[in-house]
Amino acid sequence: MAAAAAGGGAVAQAAGSDLWAWFRTRCARLIGRGDPRRESDALDQLDRTAADLRDADESERERVRNNHARLWEEEFASLLGSMQQQPEESERLTAALHALARDFDDSRGSSGGVLSGNTFNGPTAFTTGDHSTQNVRFGREG
Repeated sequence: MAAAAAGGGAVAQAAGSDLWAWFRTRCARLIGRGDPRRESDALDQLDRTAADLRDADESERERVRNNHARLWEEEFASLLGSMQQQPEESERLTAALHALARDFDDSRGSSGGVLSGNTFNGPTAFTTGDHSTQNVRFGREG
């Protein structure tokens, strides 16, 4: 249940953030487990979550966020429950939910790796994540 709660909280926190496109794709693939139709359905649900949060008044936003966190927690708990006869798959999903929550942990003070409010002029590259590696070369080598 901790993994389901972590996943639900991560969805509610990520919705509408600068990392939403990355997050929603990763989450839908996790839910879809290789089934394109299930993945598409998950994308639709995730988009409804983001729209509900976007459309909520400032005074309602926290309540809406909490409601969606609970809905996603229930979704993940149901998915985990359906895997009771598949312990390896259940363990993989549990680990993936914890990783999803960890990768979007807003409590680390990094705002989940969000980069916003910046102006870039000329060639620019950035990367997010705890273990990101990037080799970038601008211009000509020589």
